[in-house]
Amino acid sequence: MKTLKPVLFSILLFVLNYATAYSATKNDTSSILNAYYEVKNALVIGTATTVNAKAKDLITALTSISATQLTAKEKAVWSKYADKLKFDARHISESADISHQREHFASLSLNMFELVKSLKINTAIVYRQYCPMKKSYWLSESSTIENPYYGDQMLTCGEVKETLDPSGK
Repeated sequence: MKTLKPVLFSILLFVLNYATAYSATKNDTSSILNAYYEVKNALVIGTATTVNAKAKDLITALTSISATQLTAKEKAVWSKYADKLKFDARHISESADISHQREHFASLSLNMFELVKSLKINTAIVYRQYCPMKKSYWLSESSTIENPYYGDQMLTCGEVKETLDPSGK
């Protein structure tokens, strides 16, 4: 009985440590999606300087992820998309041209979708929306269409094409 207590205690510590690490990783990676939404919402409004600032916040969120907290499968997915996401976010953050920002946002959105879908980093439903005029997708936290590619020119142009449930279904 005396040896059983330390073993049970060790198992309990391991489980708690794993749960804490998983929770921290989930929170860190979900901050990426929140920063992406901020870029998207700034593009809807259409002010390039605000888009710059929000893209810089996205870069900060992307660079804050520690691959050491990820599983081998998650690391493989992360390494496939991280540089692509940083590339587009950097271009968006450095451009004063809203059209150029929107071009990179299309690529950013494709890669963000794949990251969210693969790592299941969303804590709420993610709506994958499509603009038929631009022939491009974006992700939204709401089912309401607010088109980041045309802003107030065509605010409601688009449709929900897919949803990602936080449970991964």
